[in-house]
Amino acid sequence: MKTGVAFDLGTSGFRAHKIDLETGEIKRTVITLRNPIPGANVMDHMDFAINYGQTLTHDLVIDAIKHIITKLEVDTSNLERISVCGNPIQLSLFQGMTIDDLAYAGERKKQKYNIEDKERKANILESDEIKGLEVFKGCKIIIPPAIRHEIGADALALMVVSGMLDSDEIAIATDYGTNAEMALKVGDVIYTGSAAAGPALEGQQIKHGVLASPFSISDVEFENGYLRNYVLNEEMNAVKGDLVDPKTGEVKEKGDIRAKGITGTGVIALIDKCIENGLIVLPKVQTPDGLLKLQDGVEFSTKDLSEAGKALGALRAGHITLCNTAGIDMADVKRAYMSGASGTYVDALKSYKLGMSPFNVDYISQIGNTSLVVSREILLSEDRLWQLQDIANKIVGHHTMFAIEPAFRDTYILELAYWDEGMPFKMLKKYLKKKKLPQIDEPKKSPKVEKRVVKDIPVLGEEGLYVLENVGTYLTMDLDEPDECQSSVAVCPTNAITIDDAGKVLIRTDLCDGVHCQKCVRECSTGELTWDRLKVVDK
Repeated sequence: MKTGVAFDLGTSGFRAHKIDLETGEIKRTVITLRNPIPGANVMDHMDFAINYGQTLTHDLVIDAIKHIITKLEVDTSNLERISVCGNPIQLSLFQGMTIDDLAYAGERKKQKYNIEDKERKANILESDEIKGLEVFKGCKIIIPPAIRHEIGADALALMVVSGMLDSDEIAIATDYGTNAEMALKVGDVIYTGSAAAGPALEGQQIKHGVLASPFSISDVEFENGYLRNYVLNEEMNAVKGDLVDPKTGEVKEKGDIRAKGITGTGVIALIDKCIENGLIVLPKVQTPDGLLKLQDGVEFSTKDLSEAGKALGALRAGHITLCNTAGIDMADVKRAYMSGASGTYVDALKSYKLGMSPFNVDYISQIGNTSLVVSREILLSEDRLWQLQDIANKIVGHHTMFAIEPAFRDTYILELAYWDEGMPFKMLKKYLKKKKLPQIDEPKKSPKVEKRVVKDIPVLGEEGLYVLENVGTYLTMDLDEPDECQSSVAVCPTNAITIDDAGKVLIRTDLCDGVHCQKCVRECSTGELTWDRLKVVDK
């Protein structure tokens, strides 16, 4: 069988299909629960690459790619093509291309450091043109185009698969993930931005949170005052779980499945239904111990609520900022597209009530993993690759860097006050008006919801799904005085680091919180443990 592998290189994890190139059939799917680069979001990944080496970061990505191909059970002698899709940072690191032009915002900063924007057009490379992939002799590597250097292939995939480019309506499309890409179409102009919403929408930085995977709580409903859990099974379908008292955790009725944690979609559903039932009054959980009890010991705290609020606030701030840039009101947006795992599994109406879609939309469409769809398309058709390049060339785009945009800063500060400090919604509206920013309101209607796919990856293949919980990528170094640094192991919040008696350090990169943590480095009294000396484990 002539084989190809299609990858979605997501900020929170990689997804891949093994595909029969002769029939186009998906044979097997592998997903990882984390990205191999240390850190929880795209800013962490970028900081790690800039501060500790883009070559080192490239090696981590390629090592994970090879590990995934192994788990796909690909006969590498028949591997003819690999395609990838993702945001500009992930695709650049995959190719070994510098990300300096993406890391520094503003033309003045780029001029200061003599940085030129890199061209990121559609391309087909030989495997030996990418360091680390030489082992796949004769394999073609297919790269989709960016629209501009900072508006990546993932944003193009979002626009193309949604169909928004073919409509005259004012519409917004959002990939609900750690690095929430969004595109607003007004007339013939596309306004794009990317809000570092953080990992809470995908279940991370929530104490009992997990990425969407088997045995995770993905939705909740209230039944006669008690909380019904819905849990994903091995086929990623929601199954009725336990009915519990959310204040005590007492099980009122046993369900058909156990749970290991709660996904971001479950978090959204929980917040919406608990606000509706008075168990959450922002900014706190209103139970005696400040905890909401789900099933199998899974809990949700006021601290978790704060983390989720930061993500929800960043999303709405992004939408407001794009509308402000386009010179329209939020009420003008009539159609919303939701992509990514969170955008697929979440109850669209519950998320709508929390501000994840503009308040006046008539129509919400949940469209699945658009990056993986496009990756498969270009794997199977070179014509499709060049067609996407033509589309990218024709798009009139305006990209807003939220990191330096005053409208985003002002709006996000207000959102934090609303979610984290309990500022009344009326006051939030008042201050937006005072800042002359697009107005929001509480939803007064129920939009039509179209669920194009039941799962973000609708077809897993006859060989099924493999969930790769350990990406298998490690950084290492040797210490002369290991005893002096053993306390570094104890302070790691994610148990990512080990140090053996001989001084061999191993850091599991997909668990590591990255450059914004480094508790292990600060804890080492000798100063020996420094990330500057780390290298990728040679298997």
